[in-house]
Amino acid sequence: MFILNTNADYRRPLEPADAAILGLDAAAGVERHLSFRDQHAETPLVSLPALAAETGVAAIHLKDEGQRLGLGSFKALGGAYAVIRLILEEAEARLGRPVDMPELYSPDIRKIAGTMTFACATDGNHGRSVAQGAELVGARAAIFVHAGVSDERVAAIARFGAAMIRVAGSYDDSVKEAARVADERNWTIVSDTSWPGYERIPGLVMQGYTALVREALRQMPAPPTHVFIQSGVGGIAAAVAGHLAIMLGERRPVFAVVDPARAACLFETARAGRPVTVPHGEPTVMAMLECYEPSLVAWRILSRVADAFMTVGEEDAVAVMRRLANPLGTDPAVVAGESGGVGLAGFLKAVADPEVKAALSIGAESRILLVNTEGATDPGKYQEIVGLSPCEVVR
Repeated sequence: MFILNTNADYRRPLEPADAAILGLDAAAGVERHLSFRDQHAETPLVSLPALAAETGVAAIHLKDEGQRLGLGSFKALGGAYAVIRLILEEAEARLGRPVDMPELYSPDIRKIAGTMTFACATDGNHGRSVAQGAELVGARAAIFVHAGVSDERVAAIARFGAAMIRVAGSYDDSVKEAARVADERNWTIVSDTSWPGYERIPGLVMQGYTALVREALRQMPAPPTHVFIQSGVGGIAAAVAGHLAIMLGERRPVFAVVDPARAACLFETARAGRPVTVPHGEPTVMAMLECYEPSLVAWRILSRVADAFMTVGEEDAVAVMRRLANPLGTDPAVVAGESGGVGLAGFLKAVADPEVKAALSIGAESRILLVNTEGATDPGKYQEIVGLSPCEVVR
């Protein structure tokens, strides 16, 4: 399914609070924060010239987040960043003086962090980031996971010392339970989705994602003309689209949001013109995107700066994992998890449909930017789908 953005807010300026969260000063602050983080390195921008030739465009570039900060997904930029920001703010309040990143590992800050517990719900990747951020400075983490999160992903979070709490039902059920328990126990909830009265912390999570946009623009020979980004609750799509709109203004690229057909909360929200909760149905292989209710902040941004919304099916996600593992010509192989290549799946569907291709003005001069949002965060599942282990793909 495919629709253009026809909402009343389309192409209106971002609200001042959202523009501040995703603006140039804030993004520069994120990059400064990252300069103090162990394991920080810019992730690669992979060029796929053979695929570009096959699809009739000038260039395809894939920002590969599969090794980000040792966590294997773009989520490493969000949850841990928000946790650290909140610890530094608490330290400022208690110590009565400015506190910045160079002091992060000092005894004073670790003592304060040790009194704090951070909680969140996760499909897997966000929880790893929150748990890692808490462990870095001696805080505690409580991570709520729903029934569909694999044992392997749970173990990957638990290795950071987080308390793991299983919740019956879906991701959205785990979000509600995490918020309830955190309120009861005076924990700080660090969610990547937002709801009425809870927007600042999800905004900080999204702010962390701006780093990958700045890196990509520095790495590309020329700015993209088109961007296809996958969406769960909308955080990554809104962060990328919003920051690009601020950085490039009228030269910003055409932006398409790609949902799983089985969890198309952003698509249905765009179609209705208001936030929509979609019914739970059969699970999707795109596990990190299996969200049935959009983030209010993300929708507020995307209603203004996204140009189109579309969905892809289960077979599209699987096919693109295999395609990236077995690339055309001399294109490099890329390890993309079940949700990692969904933006590429959306682009391939768009160029295969003449009406959609025309609606998005995709042509021979188009420069496409995509994000591989995760590597093989569940290696067993990856090998089951692709037929090769991650190591065999990139050997």
